[in-house]
Amino acid sequence: MSAETDPSASLQLLLFVDRRPTSLPQIQRIRSRLQHLQSQYSFHLQTIDITEEPYLAEYFKLVASPALVKICPEPRQILAGTELITQLETCWPRWLAAVDSSNPPSSPQVPVVDTSVLIQFTDEIFRLKQRQQELEEQLQFKNRMISALAHDLRNPLTATSIALETMEMGLYPRAPGASPLSPEVMAQLLHHARVQTATINRMITSILQSNPNSQQALTMEPRPFELGTLAQEVLNLLQAQGEAKHLHFKTDLPADLPPVYGDPEQIRQVLMNLLDNAIKYTPAQGIVQIYAVHRTTRKIQVSVQDTGPGIPADQQQRIFEDHVRLDRDKNQTGYGIGLALCRRIVQSHYGQIWVDSVLGQGSCFHFTLPVHQE
Repeated sequence: MSAETDPSASLQLLLFVDRRPTSLPQIQRIRSRLQHLQSQYSFHLQTIDITEEPYLAEYFKLVASPALVKICPEPRQILAGTELITQLETCWPRWLAAVDSSNPPSSPQVPVVDTSVLIQFTDEIFRLKQRQQELEEQLQFKNRMISALAHDLRNPLTATSIALETMEMGLYPRAPGASPLSPEVMAQLLHHARVQTATINRMITSILQSNPNSQQALTMEPRPFELGTLAQEVLNLLQAQGEAKHLHFKTDLPADLPPVYGDPEQIRQVLMNLLDNAIKYTPAQGIVQIYAVHRTTRKIQVSVQDTGPGIPADQQQRIFEDHVRLDRDKNQTGYGIGLALCRRIVQSHYGQIWVDSVLGQGSCFHFTLPVHQE
């Protein structure tokens, strides 16, 4: 960057150039013409290489180079294109007249532009705009999440309320001559209420744990526990949900599986998410399977398989990212955080999680957990 002639002059020009060989002849002609004009009238000229200072080109919204920018006196004017010298000849008399009218002898001189300050400001403006866009996207996502949560909670809350009211009426019949409900019916209602409250708890936990600033974000309380027993408990809680679609459940949870070491409540969340997804995406009369194998002396692998629509190969990694929802999910409830949360939990247990899927044939999610070492 070079500054030529008197820095106190009122007319200030910026010449933007680049290093392309094809531009050199035109740049030389422009420089020559500007030097000739400087011999007639003193003005301040700065030459800027846009390859070294691209922020200035962005600040002045330049789309081509070389370009000549008149920044003082106002208004700003930009000349560019193959006829730049012709444009300069046309504008030059007007620029001089503007300087004479806006800068009488008694008026103070206009300071020379400091390009380093411009770079700082444009860089900061660009950074602030990016941050503003990120915050707006986060706010929009939170608004959508709150709206979806309020909508999704309505169904399990209503079902729980109906089950509890029916139990209350069964215990204390209001109609004359009405008999209490049988123990079998009361047990079914109680089970139904437990399933719905577990659904509510899963929704709320997913929302809280998806927030990295939340105090509930993956607090670990590891201990040895029986994975097969935990998996069967989760499956029992979701049994009614699958029976409503007439799904067939298959399990292979060997009794001789060694205990795993981890936080059972977090692993319960992983199993709930994976089985809930399998039930959600498997069509009526489909099959949902859960099985576990003792892969090595140090790892147990758990797999949850469905006969749903499958996941495209190019999206099988993205589904574990935060807030990612595939096209197939548009009509499904959820917040795009379930599988991302599963990944965080499994990785916090020094395990791995992945998916094998074929379009039209279903998906199989696998994750590994460490075996408890005596």
